[in-house]
Parts: sequence; C-alpha cells; structure tokens
Amino acid sequence: MDLIAVTGATGAVGGRVARALASAGARQRLVVRDPSRAPDLPRAGVRTATYDDPGALEHAFHGAGTLFFVSAAEDAHRLDQHRTVVEAAAAAGVERVVYTSFLGAAPDCTFTFGRDHAATEELLTAAGFRTTFLRDSFYADILPEFVVDGALRGPGGQGRLAAVARADVAEVAVTALLDEAHDGRSYDLTGPRALTLAEVAATISRVQGREVGYVEETLEEAYAAREGFGAPRWMVDGWVSTYTAIAAGELDVVSDAVETVTGHPARSLEDVLGEG
Repeated sequence: MDLIAVTGATGAVGGRVARALASAGARQRLVVRDPSRAPDLPRAGVRTATYDDPGALEHAFHGAGTLFFVSAAEDAHRLDQHRTVVEAAAAAGVERVVYTSFLGAAPDCTFTFGRDHAATEELLTAAGFRTTFLRDSFYADILPEFVVDGALRGPGGQGRLAAVARADVAEVAVTALLDEAHDGRSYDLTGPRALTLAEVAATISRVQGREVGYVEETLEEAYAAREGFGAPRWMVDGWVSTYTAIAAGELDVVSDAVETVTGHPARSLEDVLGEG
C-alpha cells in the first residue's frame, strides 16, 4: 500500500482520518506543526512542517504517493500557503490528493472564505494531480459555538443549510484515500436535511437542554457586532458572509454523497449533538 501523507493530523478531521487509516493498516506520515501533539499510531511516522515552509513540506511529502490535504485555517495569506503545499507535493512526487474544499466553492461565491477553496482546486488541477475534492458544508459539530448569549445571531434570513458531521467527512476522506476509484471525483458533503437557522437553534435547545433562539441581524448590525472583536476586515467579511451565504441559498444543498461513499446515511444535527 502506498505511503499516505496526512496533514492536519492533530485536528478534528485529520485526526479522525489518521486513526482510521491506522485501523485499516495503512502506512502513513503525519505532517504536523507540533510533533508533541501527533497521535501515536502504528505504521505512522511523523514529520514537522508548516504550510509556510516549502522545504519542510517537500521533505515531509517525499516518498508519499497520496496526500490528504486539510485546508489551512482562515488567513489573509491562505491561498499562498495552499500554493506552497501544492508546489511542495508536486516536487516530492505526490500523485494523488484528497483535499477538504467547501460546498459551492467558486471565485464569486458569497462565503468569502470559500473563494480560496475554488482557487486551490484550480491549483491542484493545473498541477496534474489525480484529485478528490471533498466540498464540505459547514460542520454541524461547530454550530453550537456560534451561539452567543443564548442565540444564533446573523443575517441568515430564512435560508437553509445541511451541515455535515466531521466524522462523516473523515470517513469519506479515508475511503477516497484508500481507493483510487474516487480519483477525479468531487463530493458535496452535507447532512441529511436542510434547516433554517431558527430550526438549528431549536434543535440545539432540544438536544442540549438549553434555550437557544435565532436573532436576525441586518448587515449593518452584523458588521457592528463583529467589528468589536478587533479582527481585520477580511476576517469580519468572512464571519458575516457565513450568514449571507445561507440567506442567498448557496448552502441549501442536500447530497447523498456521504451515504453513497460510506454505505451509511449522513449523521443529522441531532446525531452530532447527541454524540457530543
């Protein structure tokens, strides 16, 4: 079995992928920023690299035929970081890449952070890799983190989203990493049902036993509330466009890709909150 390089192995998705690959007996190399946090797994080596260090990345990827490329955290220079990963993987001789993209990624998508994903898909395609793009909806696991003072607040209108479980994304990723039949495919990864933000709030209330509501904000109110955190404008734009993308209907997508690839239905928001 080819060596698989796994980035983000200390994170929520990458860590699940690394553990599942280990259970499957795969040889892997965990590419991490902090080796002290890397999981101790059989048949897994560890190399240290950041997305800003092309030399370290090329060394980390050397000998791997397949790369699990977890997108970088939001950053003003994220696309530059991704370009560094792509160039290092090409220089190291990587042939296949499974990349965590975003649902509806496009150069002009409303969710501003999604535009980096569209550009990264283009970089990977232009570099000649055999690719699998995992176009994830927002993660169901983090929706409770959007609750502030008992409410989800944002300019989301009556738009809907079918948030996906991180565990489902990881399972699809592992399947794609181990089976070349998924090369050349793009998967929209969603939950089983699209919900309004009011329905998301009601679900959190019911499952977690706390009162959570949805408060519709105007654009002006949304920017004013978030600018108070002192974040740069590009970051605030991303936060606000999380909601405006929902309002625009760009996240109102329900796909059967999780079930098609893994053989089980996608986890619902209730499932994810119950597991937590």
